Parts: sequence; structure tokens; C-alpha cells
Amino acid sequence: MNTSSILQSVAAELHSARRLLFITGAGVSADSGLPTYRGVGGLYNHEATEDGMEIEDALSGDCLVTHPEITWKYLLQIRQNCQAVLPNAAHRAIAALERTHEVVVLTQNIDGLHGQAGSSRVIEIHGNQAVRYCMRCHAPADASDCSLPPRCACCGGVVRPGVVLFGESLPEAALMTLQEELDQGFDMVFVIGTTAVFPYIAAPVMQAVRLGIPTVEINPARTRLSSLVRYYVPLGAVEAFAVITGDVRNSEERSVRRQK
Repeated sequence: MNTSSILQSVAAELHSARRLLFITGAGVSADSGLPTYRGVGGLYNHEATEDGMEIEDALSGDCLVTHPEITWKYLLQIRQNCQAVLPNAAHRAIAALERTHEVVVLTQNIDGLHGQAGSSRVIEIHGNQAVRYCMRCHAPADASDCSLPPRCACCGGVVRPGVVLFGESLPEAALMTLQEELDQGFDMVFVIGTTAVFPYIAAPVMQAVRLGIPTVEINPARTRLSSLVRYYVPLGAVEAFAVITGDVRNSEERSVRRQK
């Protein structure tokens, strides 16, 4: 099938589905102006940081403990790149589907854009950069503090971001929520803008494939999932959703007219 036919088939499947899972990565935020980058950013693709460290090492839990000023230096660079960034049409399209479907979003992104767009059931498996708390007393911390490193106003301890750094475990609460949602089942699973290298990202897609549930990958570049999903859409998220959700709305309007 050509891309146009694939999009029409996806729209038809979406029209008949009730409960949806959207698994998103950096690609869904690309049209908001955020780069799709290695680990946390194309800011550091294929080269070490100015401190002579790989970005994965600078943004690791171990580095935050031993050299918090280095970790925060790059966290603040990432924060600066995310400032004034707004949800794009793909974020808004996913949120709008809550009017007609049960929608769950599992995102690797820490930018908070799904929530800003209006999605109400978002599992931020890697956390949210807008959250900060003290490593010593766990008190909430000022998210606007640009000190290197920021320190707790209550006890003076080093503040950490509410995100999963390299080498750290995923939050148990988020994993439990994800499992509870998976146990309820889905009628359709989308994976958007991610290479799906992490097992906990690929696993829900593979489970849906095994169960014969419609699966859709939206990504300009092919990944290891592309040959396994039912529908592979070689487009960016905004371009794909403009067609998919437009077709769904047109189909619903035609259905309403036939019933009158």
C-alpha cells in the first residue's frame, strides 16, 4: 500500500477502536522545535561535551552525586532549549481524541507537552523536567533556580530534577500505572517518533502484535518495529495526524448524517 492508503486504513481502524495507547518519543516534539537527539539531545550528537565526558556520563545519577555542578550545567542547557516551546498539532490531536476515545499516553519525553496539550492520562516514564526536589530532605524546589548546582531553600542540600538520569531505575509508580493500563487492554497501539530501543517501550507494541491488535508506527525513519507493526507510516507526527484525525472526523460526520 502507498502512504495515502495506509493513512486511510489507520483512520478506519481508529474510527472503530475505543481504547488507545500512544507511545511517544522525541519525534513527536520535533515540530515544536525540540531536536530529536541522542539520549536527551542532538546538542551532543557524535561528540563529547566540553568537559570531555560523554553526555550519558554527565547526565548520570552517579555524576549528579559526585559532580552535581557538571550534571546541572547540561540540565540547564537542555532546559534553555525547551523554554517557550509549545505543544504542536500532533500533541493536540492526541489530546483531542479523548473526546471520543479512552486515551493513554506513554511518553519518554520529559518536556511535559502532552499534559500542556490537554492529555489527561500521561505516563511520563522518564519524569518531567519541570519537577525538582531536594536529594537530602525531599522538599520541593524552585524550578527556576539556575545555580550550579541549585540548592534546597530548606536544608541546603543539592537539588535534583524529577527525571530519570542515565544509570537510574525507572520510577516504580509509573511502571505500576503502565502495567495496570496494559492489563485493561487496548484496541489500538501507536508508537510515534521513537527508535524504541528500550524494552519497556517496545514491549507493549510487541504484545499488541502478538495479540493481533492493530499497531501503527509513525516515524520518518524505519526502526526495528517497522516491519512488525501492521501499519508503518513514514511521516512526521504532525503530517500524519493531519490526515488520520481529519479522516476520522469526516467519517464520524458521514455516520451522523446517515443516522439522521
